[in-house]
Amino acid sequence: MNADAILPVASEQHVTAGPYSPVLRIRHDADIIVISGQAPLDLSGAVIGATIEEQARVTLENCRKQLAAAGLDLHHVFKVNVYLTDLSNWPRFNNVYREIMPQPFPARTAIGCALLDGFLVEIEMWAAVRA
Repeated sequence: MNADAILPVASEQHVTAGPYSPVLRIRHDADIIVISGQAPLDLSGAVIGATIEEQARVTLENCRKQLAAAGLDLHHVFKVNVYLTDLSNWPRFNNVYREIMPQPFPARTAIGCALLDGFLVEIEMWAAVRA
């Protein structure tokens, strides 16, 4: 993560914690970039992937592309919201997330909910870069 987001040294979390930071300090002299919910879609609007792993990879790649359009990358992300149609997919999603997201991991929230037809996952991100 870039210098705009700092994991406080004294932060602690439970031993069952997933790939996220419990707290991050964000410098206020940064530009904030917010990505609307990204889904496992190609540019034609077709859903890509039948498994949570496939859809997670496509969705995270779509997030990466949106960040790149703003001149940033996944290292700039400080907050992630993950929406899953089935929370039992959480461990499998986390395996993909750990492979793709750089450390320190962003602060993160996961929510089980209904999503548009065919989606197993949707992700939104917040990123910061020094102004």
